[in-house]
Order: sequence, then C-alpha cells, then structure tokens
Amino acid sequence: MPGYEKRIWNNEKRGNSKLLYIENSKGMKAVVSDFGAALLKLYVPDKNGKSQDVVLGYETLEDYENGGDSVGATVGRVANRIGTGAFELNGKKYELTKNDNGENTLHGGTDFYNKRMWSVKEEDDTHVVFMLVSPDGDQGFPGEVKIEVSYTVTEENELKIHYYAIPDQDTLLNMTNHSYFNLAGHASGTACNAKVWLDADAFTETDAELIPTGTVIPVEGTPMDFREGKKVAKEIGADYKPLKLAGGYDHNWVLNGSGFRKVASAESEETGIKMEVYTDLPGIQFYSGNFLAGAKGKEGAVYGKGCGICFETQYFPDAIHKDNFESPITKAGEVYDTTTTYRFCWFS
Repeated sequence: MPGYEKRIWNNEKRGNSKLLYIENSKGMKAVVSDFGAALLKLYVPDKNGKSQDVVLGYETLEDYENGGDSVGATVGRVANRIGTGAFELNGKKYELTKNDNGENTLHGGTDFYNKRMWSVKEEDDTHVVFMLVSPDGDQGFPGEVKIEVSYTVTEENELKIHYYAIPDQDTLLNMTNHSYFNLAGHASGTACNAKVWLDADAFTETDAELIPTGTVIPVEGTPMDFREGKKVAKEIGADYKPLKLAGGYDHNWVLNGSGFRKVASAESEETGIKMEVYTDLPGIQFYSGNFLAGAKGKEGAVYGKGCGICFETQYFPDAIHKDNFESPITKAGEVYDTTTTYRFCWFS
C-alpha cells in the first residue's frame, strides 16, 4: 500500500497511535487510526486498475491534532449544529461549548471525539472496532455513553461504518463520519467536477448562521435539486440565498424513504469510480468543502476550497429544538445503532 508503511505514529503528547490496515481481495484498502477513530486513507481501483486514494487526509498525527476541518473524523456526540449552544431535556437545561460563531455548538463543541485516543476492541484483516467511554457531562451532555465505531471492508467493495452506543441517562446522539471524498484522487484538485445524485425531494432551510429554521423547502426548480444527478460545479455559484449564506453546498437534505437504502452517489469521469451511499438515517449533510483553505495534506497535496466533498449521514441539525424533526434523543439503556455504507463500483 502506498504511504503509511509504518504501523505506529509516535507523539510526545498522545503517545503511540496505531495505524490499522483493512482490505479485501479486490484491491480496496483502508487505513484507520485509534486517534479519533479516523479514516486516513481509502484506496479504490479505478477504471484502469490503478489504485486511487479517494479521501483527503494529513501526513502526521500532529497534523490531525492541529487540523480544524474534521478530515476523516468520527464526529459525536452530536454532529452538525445545535442552535444557542444549549438545550433542555427532561426539564433540565444543558449548556454546551459555543464553538460556532460564538453562539452555537458544532460537532459537539471543542472537545472533539476526533481529537481523542480510542481503544481498539477488535481487529482483523477486514474489520476494526474502536471503543470510547464518554463520561457523564462530556461536552456538556448528560449521561455516560459507551460507544463503538466499526469499519469493515467487504468483498462487495464497500466501506461499512457502524455506530453502536448505550447511554445510562437520556441523552442526545447523532454520530457521523466527516470524510472528504475526491473520486479523482485526493491530490487531483477540485472535487466539484463529480456528478452527484441525492435521493431527496426537499432540504431544511437555515438562517444566516446555518441553523435550521424548521422549514422544509422542496428542491424542485432550485439549485438544490440533485435528483437527476449533476456536477457539483454546475449550479454552486447560482444567485440563490441558501448557497450564498453557506458559500456553496452545506445543507441537510431530507432523504426519501426509510430503513437502510441507497440515498446518494457520486462519480468521477476522470477515474470512472462511482461511490454509492447507503444509510438508515433521515438526513444527509452534503458539503462541498467551502471552508477548506489550503491546508497541507498527505503526500504534499494542498487542499483548497472544493477539493473534497462530504456525505454526512445524520439526524437533522438542531433537531432537539424542532418538533417537526425526528428526535435525536436516545433513552437511558436504549441502543443507538446505525450504519452508513460507501459502496464503490465503476461506470462507463
């Protein structure tokens, strides 16, 4: 496997961090780490049989520790935004870190899950399970939560990410993975030439701080309509208020259907690689890398605006404050159990 030949990262502050390699027999390979339960590399054969690393990443543990773009990150307890940086649950108010515009909470606050060392519970050639115990009061949320995140590479060229957690008090849980994909190769430049399809008839409107208003807007006749598939770049610069507010695509789409189903896809003309996204969750944050600002990545790559696109499966942002959104509450002793799969194939 190109790069990351070593199996250990040494760091004075964190100690040793493991690099774990999982793969199938068809040339699909992933590198993950117990630092942040993060996805570092994902190799997929292209239409010519050449191995392409299709996720953005950094070169060192220090880069992951200092990076601010959640590259490859496992995000929790609550991905995306919580308006006002506070919420009420069972009659009690909980205050969170306001790390987004000084008013709201983003991805759980500043004590991110992707900046922590996770335990390795299981590992073999195709499968890794990471474990984290999040104590009562962690990030401001109630209850101790025992969390497991697993990565599996299958013979169907899938990367399956499974989230499993049990809290001892009622709490909020909405975990996701924040990998930036570039199906033309992580160092190829813009990812906005990818053709994207989203199985969603609507998206959630936001205010100027990207907090949902509670209003659901049909995509019909707007630049948010990806139901027939189109290049990301085609309408990203349209004179449309939601795009102007976010600086591009950074919105929650209301996914059609229920249960575990295909909800999105992306494909690259350059490599012939197609990625299909499957989830059992109601929403997906499609993000066009608007805030990437020239960070130095692995193998000397530089990641500017639009060099990676994200497909973050989720409950809707700020759902705790919106009665018409599916609830992100997991009750004491109940199981939080969700799976997102990225499946790779080729098209002509």
